[in-house]
Amino acid sequence: MQLVRIWDLPTRLFHWLLAACVIALVVTAKLGGEAMNWHLRLGYAVFGLLVFRLLWGLVGGHWSRFASFVPTPGRLARYLRGRTRAADTAGHNPLGALSVLAMLAVLGLQVATGLMADDEIAFAGPLTPLVSGEVVSLATRWHKSWGQYLVIGLVVLHVLAIAWYLVRRQNLVKPMVTGDKLLAEPVPPARDTPGARLLALVLLAVAAGVVYGVVRWGASASLSGF
Repeated sequence: MQLVRIWDLPTRLFHWLLAACVIALVVTAKLGGEAMNWHLRLGYAVFGLLVFRLLWGLVGGHWSRFASFVPTPGRLARYLRGRTRAADTAGHNPLGALSVLAMLAVLGLQVATGLMADDEIAFAGPLTPLVSGEVVSLATRWHKSWGQYLVIGLVVLHVLAIAWYLVRRQNLVKPMVTGDKLLAEPVPPARDTPGARLLALVLLAVAAGVVYGVVRWGASASLSGF
């Protein structure tokens, strides 16, 4: 058995920040009123985190890259037959990877619809001036109903999966805190150097710039009567 760095620091921080933001988004949505101002800010934060994760999925640590954990038919078949290799489960196992991809996709759709949503009371997304009333109505309905339910469902499923693996004496939480995992077979460690962390900061700044640009785009369109 050997201890291997699986989750680099940027990935771990992303995971916990996203979890905190999603929980806070659900709470502020239920509270309504003044809490919607925080709901909007948290939505921007999730937008930035998702952009960062897409970029980090291309150049981040080995086990954080999409190329290493997106399940191929072969990996999925081996996992379902109980014939996995260490590389198949060192990071996300194939079913876990599908869950991660589903969460990223659903959150991405929630962010997109939130940017175009309008509750016709006190809240309107910054991109509402750029789309038709029909699109705004559709985005609002999805954001407040099916999109919200899917996010909550995936979060519950994630927690249940963690509990299930704990029952089977597999702690999935500890590696996401420490970054290290005890493995029976050698696998490539994640790159988690000062240089990699600096790159993550640069990518986070790029992600923040994307969010700012999108919000300003909508604001400019609103002012110009687009």
